Amino acid sequence: MISESNEKIKEVAIQCIQKEADAVGQLTNFVDDGFVQSVKIMFHATEGRIIVTGIGKSAIIGQKMVATLNSTGTPAIFMHAADAIHGDLGIIQPNDVVVCISKSGNTPEIKMLLPMIRMRDNKVVAIVGNTESYLAKQADFVVNSTVSKEACPNNLAPTSSTTAQLVMADALAVCLMSLRGFSAQDFARYHPGGTLGKQLYLKVRDLSKENECPQVNPEDELNTVIYEISSKRLGMTAVLDAGRQIVGIITDGDLRRMLHKTSDVLSVRAKDIMSPHPKTIHEDELVVKALEIMRKNSITSVLVVDDENRYTGVIHLHDIIKEGII
Repeated sequence: MISESNEKIKEVAIQCIQKEADAVGQLTNFVDDGFVQSVKIMFHATEGRIIVTGIGKSAIIGQKMVATLNSTGTPAIFMHAADAIHGDLGIIQPNDVVVCISKSGNTPEIKMLLPMIRMRDNKVVAIVGNTESYLAKQADFVVNSTVSKEACPNNLAPTSSTTAQLVMADALAVCLMSLRGFSAQDFARYHPGGTLGKQLYLKVRDLSKENECPQVNPEDELNTVIYEISSKRLGMTAVLDAGRQIVGIITDGDLRRMLHKTSDVLSVRAKDIMSPHPKTIHEDELVVKALEIMRKNSITSVLVVDDENRYTGVIHLHDIIKEGII
């Protein structure tokens, strides 16, 4: 038992982190032929899936491994070792590769499950912390996740050992990603609802098409400009020539500055207060590119153009915020 002093709590936390970091650092020594062969057998299971199993804390690591594999292009299913010996063994199909995660490799459930899997002729990859265990000897391929000591002060609670399992599982998944040539675009297809996915697939046209297209001519009077900005509710308007080419932009700020400087407002035309050469973006660019332009230039909207450089709309910072990309 420790005292409740801030420094003592920090000391224990740092010790835990250092112990786990040391355990992870040692794993580079275990990237051996067994690891390589495990990657290859999982990669070539093109007609089957990866079935990940385990019990206790290892089962939780297994569930995370399945989530990582599925999200990076490798079909995977989690099967709890205890449930497997009570009916869930039917999950395993002939071409599946079974990944079994265990620290000791000697739990009763694993000893009962392995012979059933071997009878089906499925290949078994063991992520195991004891290379002399029953699991390690029965598996076709072994990924060593041995740690010398748990981060727990009693060397009992799975801490360093589960961290090591997680790291080796991630290493397998990353190798499979590399072999498959899994790209950012592939990632977006698997994560269409998430922020990361939107950054990789959401295009400017997807947001700009929902907005009005405020526009005036260079010779339009001030009241026309004000009406266009107010009615379209985007805080700006594009200034277009006869060929729908952009020649400028007028914002709320431009109006305020003009009113501060000019008393003869009746003579003011759009061309007199517009900012020439406004920032534009092609409608097929990604939204994150528009956000980059806004941040770089400290602006809140960018004019959208097509292949002919004709004005097609506006993308606003609020559109991007609403999508949760920022």
